[in-house]
Amino acid sequence: MGIDLPLLWAIIIGFGLMMYVIMDGFDLGIGILFPFVKGKEDRDVMVNSVAPVWDGNETWLVLGGAGLLAAFPLAYATILSALYFPLILMLAGLIWRGVAFEFRFKADEAHRPFWDKAFAWGSYIATFFQGVAIGAFINGFAMENGVYAGGALAFLTPFSLFTGAALLVAYALLGTTWLVMKTEGALQDRMRQLGRPITLALLGAIALVSLWTPLAHPDVAERWFTLPDLIFFLPVPLLVLLAVFLLLKTLAGKSHAAPFILSLFLLFVGYSGLAISLWPNIIPPGVSIWQAAAPPESLGFALVGALFIIPFILAYTAWSYYVFRGKVRAGEGYH
Repeated sequence: MGIDLPLLWAIIIGFGLMMYVIMDGFDLGIGILFPFVKGKEDRDVMVNSVAPVWDGNETWLVLGGAGLLAAFPLAYATILSALYFPLILMLAGLIWRGVAFEFRFKADEAHRPFWDKAFAWGSYIATFFQGVAIGAFINGFAMENGVYAGGALAFLTPFSLFTGAALLVAYALLGTTWLVMKTEGALQDRMRQLGRPITLALLGAIALVSLWTPLAHPDVAERWFTLPDLIFFLPVPLLVLLAVFLLLKTLAGKSHAAPFILSLFLLFVGYSGLAISLWPNIIPPGVSIWQAAAPPESLGFALVGALFIIPFILAYTAWSYYVFRGKVRAGEGYH
């Protein structure tokens, strides 16, 4: 029995996108939290907590996009055609916040507020349009003869706008729990206070998406709510509730790393629920990974490169986080 190359590539791309959500989520979350923290010193600490690692996070996004082009060219062509505007706006937000990230350190006191606002707005724009793209992907794409047949603005629906807002809440939670782990004193206390309502807001968003999706898509409802699938998938909502309970408990206590770990787990469970809803379609609602896959020769050739480079990405990422472990203090850097 041979290797199922489309399945293997779907796992690689899914892993890359999940790593991007983990790595860049708390980074974008710090920008989302900027309007809620006014002190210059506290804002410097927030930015310094990710300064050594932030510019490597988009590596996973590039891996996911390049892997999609190599392994599923039909999906790449369809998704980019359908989501051209939100993806361009997402990239513009990422570029703008990247410029602001560097310039705010070099700006004088008169211009620092401008770059602080630019950093926050770049984070909001990038995150919101990521969420819009996810919502549009869940809704699916109109296809005719293997070509995208929808309009340029077909991605704009109430559901996609809601998922854009929901992702802002999710990344804000990652940002707060990251800062609980990386800071101390008044700033850490402020993050604990913000973390509790953000956690409840995210639970509400997850619940609404979990109801909205099967109501709008009967095939998703059939997958989740018919036996025996209902029994197999029941742990997903139970794990969400457990993660939220433990997250609220640790935010109210003295734990430093546990809230961040639990927030990552909560997003992973949500990501798993999304995968269950859409599987095995890579172009919802009806084009599977096997239908959209490139020829086996192309999949095998590209796989060699991917399996070579991914361990290096994981190694240098792990090493950078290890080197810059510990707390960040005002005017002192890492300790």
